[in-house]
Amino acid sequence: MPKKPASKPAKPAKVPVHGPQHANQVRIIGGQWKRTPLPVLSALGLRPTPDRVRETAFNWINHQRDGYWANAQVLDLFAGSGALGFEAASRGAQSVIMIDSNTQVTRQLDEIKTKLKADNVTITRADALAAAQSAALRGQKFDLVFLDPPYQQTFLERALPLCSKLLKEGGLVYAESGLSLEFAEGEAPEWMANWEIIRADKAGMVFYHLLKYKA
Repeated sequence: MPKKPASKPAKPAKVPVHGPQHANQVRIIGGQWKRTPLPVLSALGLRPTPDRVRETAFNWINHQRDGYWANAQVLDLFAGSGALGFEAASRGAQSVIMIDSNTQVTRQLDEIKTKLKADNVTITRADALAAAQSAALRGQKFDLVFLDPPYQQTFLERALPLCSKLLKEGGLVYAESGLSLEFAEGEAPEWMANWEIIRADKAGMVFYHLLKYKA
C-alpha cells in the first residue's frame, strides 16, 4: 500500500499585534526642513497627525493663503509631537506659538527647536484652554490656529469657541477629531455656531477640517 505523502506542517496562526498606532516619528512635509524626522514620545494621548493627512491639510491652507506664509502668526494649542507647528514654521511662518501641558513633551519640543534653529517658534508649557483664554484677554490675534487635542475629552468643544476671539479677519482653524464636525442643517451644536467648514476629509479614524469663523 503506497504511503501517504507527509502532510505539511500547519502554519502558525497570526496573532494580532496590539501595538502603538503610529511610528515613533513623523516627518516634516515641506519648507526649509522638508523630510526632517520629528521624534514622538509615547505620552498619554499623544497622537501625531499622520504625514498624509498633514500634507492634505497644508495644501488646503496653502490654497487659502495663496502659498504666502511670511506674515503668518500661528498658534498650536495642543502641540504634542510638534508636527503641525514645526510644519508651519518650516514653510516660513512669521511666528509659531506651541502650547502643551506635558513637561516631557515641551522639553522635547525645545530640543527640536534648538536643533532646527527655529527662531520663529516659541514653546510654552501651559494648559491649552487657559493659554487660549489668556491670549484672548490680551487681545492676541492669529492667522491660523491648530486644534488637535486628545479625542473624546471635550477639549475641542471648549477650545473652538475661544478661537473665535483669537483669529484675525479671514483667519483659519485646522481641527482634528474622532468624529465629523459636519452636521445636518439645524443640528449643529452650539459650540459649532458661526463656524463654516471650508474643507473636510477622513483618513482611518481621523476626521480633519479647515474652518473659518463667520462673524
